Amino acid sequence: MRTRPLVGVIACRREVEGHPAHMVTDKYLSALRDYGLAPVILPVWEDAVESELLASLDGLLLTGSYTNVEPQRYGAERAPENTRDDPHRDAAALGWIPTALDLGLPLLGICRGFQELNVAFGGTLHQAVQRVPGMLDHREPEGDREAKYAPSHDITLVPDGRLAALHPEPACRVNSLHQQGIAELGSGLVAEAMAPDGLVEAVSVAGSPGFALAVQWHPEWKPREHPLYDALFRAFAAACQAHRGVRIPSPAIDA
Repeated sequence: MRTRPLVGVIACRREVEGHPAHMVTDKYLSALRDYGLAPVILPVWEDAVESELLASLDGLLLTGSYTNVEPQRYGAERAPENTRDDPHRDAAALGWIPTALDLGLPLLGICRGFQELNVAFGGTLHQAVQRVPGMLDHREPEGDREAKYAPSHDITLVPDGRLAALHPEPACRVNSLHQQGIAELGSGLVAEAMAPDGLVEAVSVAGSPGFALAVQWHPEWKPREHPLYDALFRAFAAACQAHRGVRIPSPAIDA
């Protein structure tokens, strides 16, 4: 019997009860499982990035996190607001992204994962968007989880883009729970959606033959209730299923 496509989910390295731990928030794993995928947590170490691991997968998810990509990785000085790092995750993500793309592995980046993709392509980040003149405050609102993940601002999808192909409406509202954002778009990335203040909210990899999209918002939060979030996960799941079909072909059936 064919099993579900295996999707690697990058972990964050944090301390739990005095011990280093590799962690993924349940909402990402649950969303993947809800769309027929089998999530596999990928541990992260600064000095161990093995491409063989990715070759056994059918997709890669780069999740959001409370940590940020270290500014030294894109040639910037640290801003006062930038206080939480995860160098182990940085090393893993920036090593895995080019390998995953070389393998044709479907890739979905969310929030931090969106920013990691930009840095991997040579782009830079605003470390505190709310301090940039003309920009909105994109940080999460006060309140419970429902309030934090509620749609917060509009985005406009770039016409004829890869994201627009998944969603019939040219605009929609998304949640917003980030302090950082794209300053300079990485070479080789294409903007797929914009916030009202001009901040890039979604990107794709130019020339990629497969699914390679990343978004600044959090579509993993109740995706079935939001048409665009749902479309993203449906498309990612379909791409992972197709990749599995190539990686593990169905056995021939004798007539």
